[in-house]
Amino acid sequence: MKKTIGSIVKHIVLLVLAAIWLVPIIWLVVTSFSGYKGINTAHFFPTSWSMDNFVQLLTRPDSVVQYVSWFKNTLIIAVFTCIISTIFVIMVSYAMSCMRFNGRKQIMSASLILNMFPGPLLMIAIYFILKMLGLTNSHFGMIIVYSAGSGLGFLIMKGFMDTIPMSLKEAARLEGASEAKIFTKVILPLCKPIVVYQVISSFLIPWGDFVFAKLMLNSGVSKDWTVAIGLYNMLEKSLVNKYFSVFCAGGIVVAIPISILFVIMQKYYVEGVTGGSVKG
Repeated sequence: MKKTIGSIVKHIVLLVLAAIWLVPIIWLVVTSFSGYKGINTAHFFPTSWSMDNFVQLLTRPDSVVQYVSWFKNTLIIAVFTCIISTIFVIMVSYAMSCMRFNGRKQIMSASLILNMFPGPLLMIAIYFILKMLGLTNSHFGMIIVYSAGSGLGFLIMKGFMDTIPMSLKEAARLEGASEAKIFTKVILPLCKPIVVYQVISSFLIPWGDFVFAKLMLNSGVSKDWTVAIGLYNMLEKSLVNKYFSVFCAGGIVVAIPISILFVIMQKYYVEGVTGGSVKG
């Protein structure tokens, strides 16, 4: 009887938490189809429905809404960051997991200590360095910063590589394989799940970032903004009553690529996380 009551209570708590989590998302979705452009607090569901918010977002740019340009900027930054960061992490992880050299443990300890410092502490310093180099208000500068320190996040991938039997690597060496061939022909094919995890993680950081993007892209030229900055700008007091439903539509559109990516790669993503947590 006690187990039954406990189970019921747990399910009720989970149901309440799920409702709290889902209600804002549902409201965002239904508001994006609202015929009223401002915030409608009188009704949860719109009194009139329309696709005009999506049409305006994607086909009718103005001085406030330039969503296609924002989306393109964000996609370019995210894709290049994803590629560069993934390559860096794979290289560092392989070196730390499969190779033995002097100072290896000290480098790993130092990288773990550096990872304990929160990123926002470095933002002002990074901004002034990039300003000296003329890379502020530059997508290239943002790609450099997002990618530069990515190699320090090698721990999960290293943990996954540690689970690969050493006998496979030794057998390849006995067959005369070079270090590069062992890496590309033996290790990398076995690391598909963790590589997928790393690709998604590297893509998500610039895709959803607002704070650093806002700090860097401060020229006021809206066509150079990312999606996060552009959507935030719609919430200004003078604009929110004209663009809130468009803002909601933009939030839906920007979530679509990530949702598709997760659905397609969910199996590998979960395998990568669980596999990489076996060893550290």
